[in-house]
This record gives sequence, structure tokens and C-alpha cells, in this order.
Amino acid sequence: MRPKTRLDNENRFKLGLFATNCSGGLAMTKAPERWDASWDNNLAIARMAEAAGLEFLLPIARWHGYRGETDAEGTSFETLGWATGLLAATTEISVVATVHVPFINPVFAAKQVVTADHIGRGRFVLNVVSGGNLGEFEMFGIELLEHDERYAFTEEWLAIVKRLWTEDIPFDFAGKYFQLKGVLGKPKPYGGGPPPMMSAGSSPAGRAFAARHADCLFMNIPQIETLPQDLASLRAMAGDRPVGVYASGHVICRPTRKEALDFHRYIVDEMGDWAALETILGIRQQQQSIPPERLLQMKERLIGGIGTYPIIGDPDEVTATFKRLSDGGLNGMALGFVNYLNELPFFRDEVLPRMQHLGLRNVR
Repeated sequence: MRPKTRLDNENRFKLGLFATNCSGGLAMTKAPERWDASWDNNLAIARMAEAAGLEFLLPIARWHGYRGETDAEGTSFETLGWATGLLAATTEISVVATVHVPFINPVFAAKQVVTADHIGRGRFVLNVVSGGNLGEFEMFGIELLEHDERYAFTEEWLAIVKRLWTEDIPFDFAGKYFQLKGVLGKPKPYGGGPPPMMSAGSSPAGRAFAARHADCLFMNIPQIETLPQDLASLRAMAGDRPVGVYASGHVICRPTRKEALDFHRYIVDEMGDWAALETILGIRQQQQSIPPERLLQMKERLIGGIGTYPIIGDPDEVTATFKRLSDGGLNGMALGFVNYLNELPFFRDEVLPRMQHLGLRNVR
């Protein structure tokens, strides 16, 4: 039996930090306040998040940036090594590694995951990504498959990994994408069972894959009004499998609403890296996962948080947004800040107690 972690706690709305491993985090801004993703800063924010009672840390797997004036997310730590280091430096918070499956052999990946899982004593989470950025595939010299076929490839990759984690006798594997002989992996994951898996596909094929395999489904929130219907659809696809459904958001929380809106305008309108925006728009259109007409409406979201849901306001407004998301059926959120170390203390001191008062969080 795997040990219980914070992701198994009784908090109604779980929280994590998103993209601390990338320069700028989620914000494509030229503002000097933007996130410096040094290892020292990653270590400091991981320990701060753990002390605040947050449940998880989620990285972005990025192999080159979005160019522009800042090369947004152009400096990043590889996520399996990043997660292993943070698991060794913490004791309670869960840490996710985001893995582009076409870029790593499943036998090698299965061993890396088990190593991280033992170091973290069961706090490791695997985020499986099929990929879609042509430039990154070209960096590796790997063919970018047709959109839906990428998930067939990932399904075969995952089948091999799961067998490595559970079978004690060497096996051969003859599939469409992999032909392997004498496959065996020891040790097995910490506690015996496989680590929890996360997936965030937004296309029909991606959502279907996540519904079949993931313990945590990550979704986009185009608009909060349709959230209950979107969640019902996702959970219906998962059938009887118990799954948690999460989303990602970028937070600007200040003592007053005016201060929050002013800072948002500063980050986006005055200091936004609009050249980087053009790069990401091209990539998203190429990935075919979001309709072009919606992409054009997302420009402000892309600058402020790489397309994640904006949560902007004073502590009461931010808390009310979380309450509305929770009431809509969402289990939690991965959050980005313009500068995590500067902004998390205020969020911790002002928003978390309000969430506890509303019954969204009780366990620290």
C-alpha cells in the first residue's frame, strides 16, 4: 500500500504552485519583478509552500522558450531531476514531474520515476505529456506524430512503464512503437503501488486518454459559468474511476482590488512581452488543441499566465473565486504568481485563513 500524502488529505480545495522551475513562471512579462527560477529560489519556495500547508508543486516541461524580449520560460530545470531534488529537500509536500514521453525511453523513465518515488517516500506524482511543440521535437530529432496518434504512442509507452512497476518476471513487448526484449525493473515504486498519475490534455483525444489513465485530470477553464457542465463531462468519461479534477490559474492578490488591477495592467499592458505572445499563439494553433477563435480571446490570459485562469483581486475576492470554483466541482488548483517568494507570504497570511473560514481548507 502506498502511504497517504497531502493529496489524500481532507481539504476540499487543494492548492499547489505551478511552473516555479521556469524563468518568469507563468507570466510573459518584462517587469523586473518577474520570477527568477534559480535553484536556490526553487528550494526556498518549495519549503515555504510546504510550511504553508500547500499540497503539491507542479513544473512545466520546457525545452526552449517563447523568445520575445525575455525568452519567456527559456530557462528551465528538467522536471525529473528537479522533482527528485525537491523531494529530497522536503518531507510532506507532493512533487510532480512533467514528462514528455516521446523524448524518453519508457524503461529509463520507469527507473527514474521509481528512484524519485523512493527518495520522496511516496510523494512523487507523474504528469504524462504527449507533446505538441514542433520546435522541441525537432531539437530531439523526433517525428511529431499526428495529433491523435500521439496519444496512442503515449498509451503504449505507459503500458510498458506500468508493467515495469508491477511485474517480477522479465517480459518481451512487441507493439507499434516499441519492440523490447527481457524487460524488468527493480525496485518497484515506494510502497508497492504505482505513483499517482496526472494528465492535462485539452483536446477530445487528450481528455479521453486522461479519463482512462489519470488519477488527477487537469483542465482549462474557458469560463467559470460552464465549469459544472465541463466537469460533469470529464467525470462521466472516467466512469467509475475515482479521479480528482484540477485546473491552473495565475494569481494577483493585493490588499485592495484597485492595487491588484493596477498591478495586472502593469504586468500585461505596460510590461507584457508581446513578441513572446506571437510565438506561443503560433505553437497553440499548431497543436490544434484550442480553437483559433478562442486563442485570439486569450491574449491577456497568455501574457498574464500562459493561458491559465486569472484570479485577480483583494483577499476576499480571491477567496470567493476559489469558493465558486470549488462549488462548481473543482478539487483544486495549481497557482502561478509573478514572483512566488514575494507574493506567497501575503497569500498565505490573508487568503488561506479565509479559505479555512469558508470550509475550503482545514488541514495544514
